[in-house]
Amino acid sequence: MHDTTAMLIELGAIILALGLLGRFAGRIGFSPIPLYLLAGLAFGHGGMIPLQASEEFIATGAEIGVILLLLLLGLEYSASELVTNLRTQYPSGAVDFVLNALPGAAAALLLGWGPVAAVVLAGVTWISSSGVIAKVLGDLGRLGNRETPVILGVLVIEDLAMAVYLPILTAILAGAGLAGGSLTLLISLGTVGAVLYLALRHGRLISRVVSSDNAEMLLLVVLGLTLLVAGIAQKLQVSAAVGAFLVGIALSDEVAEGAHSLLTPLRDLFAAVFFVFFGLSTEPADIPPVLLPALVLAVVTALTKVATGWYAARRAGIKAPGRWRAGGTLVARGEFSIVIAGLAAGAEPRIGPLATAYVLILVVLGPLTARWAEPVARRLRRGRTAEIPPRPKPEAAAAAEELPRAAADEPDSASTSR
Repeated sequence: MHDTTAMLIELGAIILALGLLGRFAGRIGFSPIPLYLLAGLAFGHGGMIPLQASEEFIATGAEIGVILLLLLLGLEYSASELVTNLRTQYPSGAVDFVLNALPGAAAALLLGWGPVAAVVLAGVTWISSSGVIAKVLGDLGRLGNRETPVILGVLVIEDLAMAVYLPILTAILAGAGLAGGSLTLLISLGTVGAVLYLALRHGRLISRVVSSDNAEMLLLVVLGLTLLVAGIAQKLQVSAAVGAFLVGIALSDEVAEGAHSLLTPLRDLFAAVFFVFFGLSTEPADIPPVLLPALVLAVVTALTKVATGWYAARRAGIKAPGRWRAGGTLVARGEFSIVIAGLAAGAEPRIGPLATAYVLILVVLGPLTARWAEPVARRLRRGRTAEIPPRPKPEAAAAAEELPRAAADEPDSASTSR
């Protein structure tokens, strides 16, 4: 009973603090995500007020938060739109991999951590945070912007790539042979392919089965189905977030609209819990020793993510402001990076603190670049335009302009004779 009482007190204090922080962030027009993370650092191990009774509950709530974030993101788009994005955005996905995975791999090799650590750190720097970006897009009211499908296309390719990357990484870390790693990979690809097939071919049937005029029944069925599929996906070495996203894709029409309105408050609650848990899992004392290399890596990969978004938006025919917004929005890293670093903690203990510091920097910087990348680029462009002197005129044009002036300066012959 005492543990239950302590858990209720801790949870109440955390949720109240999150509400106050969210209200403060709303008043200053700022995303609350960095404030949630700082709250997690304050409540975590080594923080000012370490939690004990409610930590396990918060960890479970964080998992649900990521699942709900990706579910509601999937509800925004149909299966046909997903396939169209994959067909049109795969070059952007390739550019994303090259620009953002290579810096992490190079950093691990330069630090002398070996090829296994290079594979791990490449994943940490490659994958943007779908959860953070989904929250930022909602906070900034950009879900209807022209560049948003481009951003989501890149994120979808990254999330689906995790279905290939994570089994390979697990096999490498476990020292599994080619046969074991290939079997895990085949299971993962088969699972993703089966869910996509059901979403494309039988999405309307699934929607009819799930549909209900009773809001309570609709909420329970959609939430239960999502958690079930996410759990099965996790069991089959596929990301639970990918499973939740594909459930959202499978639902359409009125079911998607009703589920979206019912689940939005739950998403906001558990997403806040996720960001707090992210801070809770970080030991503040481990951050200073790796802060400098993490900062350098964060700056480099923030610029490469901006370049990725610019390239992807340019391919879609979006103008310069939308390109900058797309690039700035993709900067944030989060849940996948932490998952990857956690898998490798036993093989290379030094990766954990570096990855944590790196993600903390970019999860704070990401909402800022999403908000300010386009206005800053616009101001710099205006300043550069103002500094450029007028181009000198060609000699022929200058001579032609001087002729009328000369004629005007010379006295008229008729008037001189008079």
